[in-house]
Amino acid sequence: MSGDSNQEHKCIGRAAAIPSRSREIALKAGLGLLLTLAMAFIALPVIALFLRSPFDTILETLHDPVVIDALRLSLMTSTITTFTVVIMGTPIAYVSARFNYWGKELADSLIDLPVIMPPAVAGIALLVAFGRMGLVGHYLNTTFGISIAFTTLAVIIAQVFVSSPFYIRQARTSFEDVDLSLENAARTLGATRIYTFIHVILPIAMNGLISGAIMAFARSLGEFGATIMFAGNFQGRTQTMPLAIYTAMQGDLDVSLCLSIILVAFSFVVIVLVKTLTRKVYKRC
Repeated sequence: MSGDSNQEHKCIGRAAAIPSRSREIALKAGLGLLLTLAMAFIALPVIALFLRSPFDTILETLHDPVVIDALRLSLMTSTITTFTVVIMGTPIAYVSARFNYWGKELADSLIDLPVIMPPAVAGIALLVAFGRMGLVGHYLNTTFGISIAFTTLAVIIAQVFVSSPFYIRQARTSFEDVDLSLENAARTLGATRIYTFIHVILPIAMNGLISGAIMAFARSLGEFGATIMFAGNFQGRTQTMPLAIYTAMQGDLDVSLCLSIILVAFSFVVIVLVKTLTRKVYKRC
């Protein structure tokens, strides 16, 4: 009797396990299909972009004055922007990570605001603030004869405005991950706060800071909305690569495709670098 009961329980267990196994297989198949569709959705436009532009056509288009001017201006302004963001953003991120002060939440919210603000709105805001008749721009124009809007400087200001949160947020996280006991130990041994920051904190947080700088550079390179609203679209002066793509679409598709491929390739390099540096940070932790 006992043997029959055990056999019956085993049969019931196997019968219950079959539907459970089937559901697991169906779930994995569904997730696999969803992942495949998502990857295809993202990869298909990129593949189409490269297939539409043969390599020899890209090489020929690289000599086009529009491409040369846009590439040169984009690299120059994005480099200046990145250095500006790093110099200004590093102490801001450190203060935000290490100190509590009145209005900190408001300050952090203002720093993050450009991330969710529509680029066109950011451009209009910059124009009414620093344009010739703007809140600050009017004073600069009448007093010092300085006009910012629709100049290369306006491109840099627009890029700094939209890209600075990407660096500051990453830098803030990197500083928060630094063990506070290391900083306190250095201070206990007589090191000044500046010496501790340069020789203890910065080396530990360096990979995260570089990662943030790369993301800020990439965001600057791809900026469109704020730039066209505040700086205009003048070849050689304010026409960066995204603006050149928009303009070329109306006449020369090869130029537009060439610049698009350059930006796609750079975006891929940025992703690889950021992932590599982030992985090194987590391994160190």
